[in-house]
Amino acid sequence: MKTIKLILLGAPGAGKGTQASVISEKFHIPSISTGALIREAIAAQTPLGVSAKSFIDTGALVPDEVVIGMIRERLAEPDCADGFILDGFPRTVPQAQALEKMGVDVTDVISIEVSDEKIQKRMGGRRVCKTCGATFHVEYNPSPAGDMCPCGGKLTIRSDDEPSVVASRLATYHSMTEPLKDYYSQKGLLKIVHGQEQIADTTALTLAALAD
Repeated sequence: MKTIKLILLGAPGAGKGTQASVISEKFHIPSISTGALIREAIAAQTPLGVSAKSFIDTGALVPDEVVIGMIRERLAEPDCADGFILDGFPRTVPQAQALEKMGVDVTDVISIEVSDEKIQKRMGGRRVCKTCGATFHVEYNPSPAGDMCPCGGKLTIRSDDEPSVVASRLATYHSMTEPLKDYYSQKGLLKIVHGQEQIADTTALTLAALAD
């Protein structure tokens, strides 16, 4: 079985995290999310985490050199020796170039394509329990307790799921991250998966793309 060193691309809400979890479980390789890395580093108060927090606290983006440092440290851990999935990194061509300079030999790049209209519908309908953190969707996965979570907690809309925020995040993705598709296409690594209504159908297409 080939070693999988996969980059997942796709707009916010395209379903990268869901597919990353499935691939991680199937191939026993870690899924590495930059968001999770940053949160863990801040919680552990590592030097990079302290640096990242200083930017986040002022509302600034965490600079490339801090994020790249975290990725470098994470990929050096033993569980990445047999492959990994990068979800949320690289976000820009300079970050992709930095990954190459680290000597990371990416084997696959899969872009999960979902229209902006569908993403806005998906994210606008997402609800999160303030008590237990469970996630529901008003249309695709409604809570059996209506506006409440089965645990009794109140369901709310995450601030980054507000329509204006979603539109802004999509605009940022198209301008900053979408150029990575051309970058990896020129290297012969890019595969396109069209996101389906059913998660299982998207998974089937994603695994088929990995098998090519």
